[in-house]
Amino acid sequence: MEDKLITLAIHTYQKAQVIKTLLESNGIEVYLHNVNLIQPVVSSGVRIRIKESDLPAALKIIESTNLLENAQAEANPAEVKRKTILVPVDFSDYSKQACEMGFNYAQNIDAEVVIMHAFFTPYFPSSISFGDTFSYQVEDEETMIMMTQKAKTDLDNFSQFTEKQIAEKKWPNVPFSCILRDGLPEEEIDRYCKENAPIMVFMGTRGKNQKDIDLIGSVTAEVIDKSKVPVFAIPENTPFSNFSDVKRIAFGTNFEQKDLVAADSLFRMFKNYDIEYYFFHIANKQDTWNEIKLSGIKDYFEKQYPQTSIKYDIVDANDFAQNLEKFIQEHKIDIISLTAHKRNIFARMFNPSMARKMLFHTNTPMLVLRP
Repeated sequence: MEDKLITLAIHTYQKAQVIKTLLESNGIEVYLHNVNLIQPVVSSGVRIRIKESDLPAALKIIESTNLLENAQAEANPAEVKRKTILVPVDFSDYSKQACEMGFNYAQNIDAEVVIMHAFFTPYFPSSISFGDTFSYQVEDEETMIMMTQKAKTDLDNFSQFTEKQIAEKKWPNVPFSCILRDGLPEEEIDRYCKENAPIMVFMGTRGKNQKDIDLIGSVTAEVIDKSKVPVFAIPENTPFSNFSDVKRIAFGTNFEQKDLVAADSLFRMFKNYDIEYYFFHIANKQDTWNEIKLSGIKDYFEKQYPQTSIKYDIVDANDFAQNLEKFIQEHKIDIISLTAHKRNIFARMFNPSMARKMLFHTNTPMLVLRP
């Protein structure tokens, strides 16, 4: 692949300058784009660009200095941000399974687990006539109090269940906390991620051949569509509960520069595990240009990550969902990882209807990355 410039990150001018100074002191050339030349200090959205070949080294330098923290941490630099894993639950068996996997991953990376339950109390005063407003308000308030109390009780019971799992050594002894939020689950999850930037969100789904319409499955699809945080969707029939049992991860690429950053993020997520990676591209197999581009990305990763086992393949775009499932079965893929780019072929997977279809019609866990 040509050693072209790629965007490492987009930050304020001040932070872009800090990162530029740090990288250049380590021998990496840095170029800033979209700078307001008249008033550079008020520039927003400054692109930090580097040579493609310098990407792995640059990411390691930045990760080691914690420079890519969220805006909240920037606003309060004295605050030490804890590493957290978010596990939204609806108290079903498959959300318990997601919780167990979240605890196992948290232990591996020395993080805490935040268990969240969000519930919605609908209230529609506009549909009530003026004369009946008071009586309906009383009934609604009583209903909301009952719903809130039930949610609190359910979350307390789940907390006790978690403590029991830890005490019996079924789950690792990882610090955890429980939070309750009133609101649409997908919106509350997204809001929490924006406020706290957890490392990953673990969510359970029903999986293949389930005819029931379950709440958390549809919520997972919405969170995948919105979240800026990696989301790990875990079907209820997933045969493993610990990443130490994972042998193969498939990573979908559309040959975009952002995929290079996402792939590096994926490698770092599982650096403590023995994983074999399968890079795949969904396209028309008769298009030889796709083979050429796949060969180019293969050369790049073999050069930059010589110790990482990576294989490559094209998945036929005709009936791509079925062919993707066939690819998963043939290569015994344990996890499929995709980047939620809005412009590439995977965008069809991340509108609510297609996301639900993918979530409900596969037993393969799906890790969605936001580069």
